[in-house]
Amino acid sequence: MRFLNPKTDFAFKKIFGSLQSKDVLISFLNALLYEGRPTIEDLEIIDPYQAPQLKGMKDTFLDVKATISEGKTVIIEMQVLNVLGFEKRVLYNAAKAFSIQLDSGEAYARLTPVIALTITDFEMFPDSLEVISRYGLREHNRLTTYSDDIELVFVELPKFSKSLDELETITDRWIYFLQQADTLETVPSGWQDIEPLKKAFEIAELSNLSREELDVFQRKQIFLQDSQNAVLKGIEQGIEQGIERGERRKAEAIAKALLDVLDLETISEKTGLSVDAIAALK
Repeated sequence: MRFLNPKTDFAFKKIFGSLQSKDVLISFLNALLYEGRPTIEDLEIIDPYQAPQLKGMKDTFLDVKATISEGKTVIIEMQVLNVLGFEKRVLYNAAKAFSIQLDSGEAYARLTPVIALTITDFEMFPDSLEVISRYGLREHNRLTTYSDDIELVFVELPKFSKSLDELETITDRWIYFLQQADTLETVPSGWQDIEPLKKAFEIAELSNLSREELDVFQRKQIFLQDSQNAVLKGIEQGIEQGIERGERRKAEAIAKALLDVLDLETISEKTGLSVDAIAALK
């Protein structure tokens, strides 16, 4: 068997955001938000499009959006590339999901909490070892809670290093599923007894896709690989340029030290800089 890569937006939405995914999403959210406790017993998957409230405001599209117990809203985004301003986009989407609950004239007391669950295939917080981190509104010094109305939850997949044999909890299994599903050839032993995980693999099985779905998935995979390669190439070029700039600064420093000792032509031979460049250092 071969499975979809859950980290692509097409696969993620199909596995967790389709009409058949309700029980899958409940298990997934309980695992990542509530350490596997059955806090969420029911939910409603809703349209992930967040329309602008005012003309000219930015449209936003989420991967999955749902309402859970006590009217809370959960918005979910799977992000593979660390694009510029992504951390602000997370906050913007959470604030927007909170604010668009009210129509004109409705009381603020009707607002219900929003949880923004963000799963990244890169490290958001390099200084922390935590795979799952949570952020809320707190007082700066005493760290007392101002409100739980907006909560940001991050799952950083690169920080999860457990092997299949080391998985202990349902949380471990769901994170491993996101990381490794497309590399597996069979559903792991014992996972068939966990109905939501079993169903997630069934939805993700490539042989169950229609011809149109397979075409969309393949195009998404190609786009993702091209985007990742472009980012890596940009990083490599940046490193090379940094080395070149560093070498030039080193050569200029040597040239400056030799200005009162040697003539310009000799300094040029020693450092590789042009005579004009050395003259400019004066």
